[in-house]
Amino acid sequence: MFSLAGRRSALARSKCLAPTALPVRAVAVAQQSANSTREFHSTPTNAAFRPTWMPMRVKTPWIEALTQSREAARNSKEGKAAAPIVKPDLTPKKMSDSQYSAILPLAQDKWLLDTYLNASGHIRLGSLLMDLDALAGVIAYRHTGDGVTTVTAAVDRITIENPLMEIGDLELSGQVTYATGRSSMEISCQVLKVRPEGQEPRPEDVLITCAFTMVSLDPVTKKPASVAPLIIETEEEKRLYQKGEENSKNKKALRTRSLLEKAPDDEESNLIHSMWTKEMSYLNPEKPVIRPQNQVFMSDTVLKSAMIMQPQDRNRHNFMIFGGFLLKQSFELAFCCAASFAHARPNFLALDPSTFENPVPVGSVLYLRATVAYTEPEEREGDSSKYTKVQVRVDTKVRDVEHGTKKSTGMFNYTFLVEKDINVMPKSYGEFMLWTDARRRAQNAAAIDPGHKTSALRVIKDSVTE
Repeated sequence: MFSLAGRRSALARSKCLAPTALPVRAVAVAQQSANSTREFHSTPTNAAFRPTWMPMRVKTPWIEALTQSREAARNSKEGKAAAPIVKPDLTPKKMSDSQYSAILPLAQDKWLLDTYLNASGHIRLGSLLMDLDALAGVIAYRHTGDGVTTVTAAVDRITIENPLMEIGDLELSGQVTYATGRSSMEISCQVLKVRPEGQEPRPEDVLITCAFTMVSLDPVTKKPASVAPLIIETEEEKRLYQKGEENSKNKKALRTRSLLEKAPDDEESNLIHSMWTKEMSYLNPEKPVIRPQNQVFMSDTVLKSAMIMQPQDRNRHNFMIFGGFLLKQSFELAFCCAASFAHARPNFLALDPSTFENPVPVGSVLYLRATVAYTEPEEREGDSSKYTKVQVRVDTKVRDVEHGTKKSTGMFNYTFLVEKDINVMPKSYGEFMLWTDARRRAQNAAAIDPGHKTSALRVIKDSVTE
């Protein structure tokens, strides 16, 4: 991932935040704290001003969007011409053209901080994930312009680089780092601690790194639309571009390793058979073997939730739910699942590459199902405590409110670290396949980033994020 040292925007330096957008959830907080002292601009035409740090995710009030949609449907039925479509700009762009940086002033405004804290005073990581997806959307449109509809297609990986040990102002920044001229582009983002004026960020100030794949669609046909390719100018940009190429190849390789494409190999089959025979030994009444107390059946780890999708969580195109909202909901259910499984506080390490398969319409019902799919012991040199890496899989599906057709909207794999010796045990064939798939993901992550184990173990004691 990249560092923007030396390229901090005037926004960050002057603390003069551009008239742009916090996610909609902060508006109510702004109304509650209208009489408090704050460093936000206000909207002159609005009695209740809006805290601003990033461009608005939605630009049309829901009631107006509904009216416009109904008018468009009526005009189409009557054969009236639709509004002209803006042609996309395919002129090659520089990486710097899409670069965007914004300050999240958590230390400056307690009411804003209030929307980011959990009950124990820790930062809700799910809220930051939602903001990162919003940031990726902002960056994508800086690259493509408004002539296309751009959606989040995948989260390539989210990694905790350094623990967030104190609450302070945060800088969210990113840029397009890979675009070949086809419909997709990779956007690299990071979260780092804001340093005092005049001090450049240090490597330890980088808290989170992540990459999103955004795909542009034709606004009318909804088919993939080409976007501008990148112009590579410097050695650093060349490195970032090559990293994007590697990520693209790794995603394709991961798909070929899917259990839908490749059956368990000899090693995996032997592991599955060994686990099954061990389970049989626990059930043998003639020669009973005592089951380990730290073993939990996979079926006993399942947590589910269902919720109706409200317009307050829509994306900028108004009628579909914002991808960051899905990230937040799936993350928080995964956190609860890991905590329920381990009876210990989980510490988030990473989100594996995850794909958004189908859009989630406003007014639909979203179903989430979290399962502990894989566990792996972690050793910490010089520490007698036991640690376990816990991978939680969250499957998401959507139905209309009448409960007609159900569609998969995505599958997310979150990895946590817990200070406990605990093991998940599959029983059915389907559960063994979940376990095998999760094991492959863990191996893939270790191969891509073998040096991340040290920082993973550092998170367990120091992090104040959830």
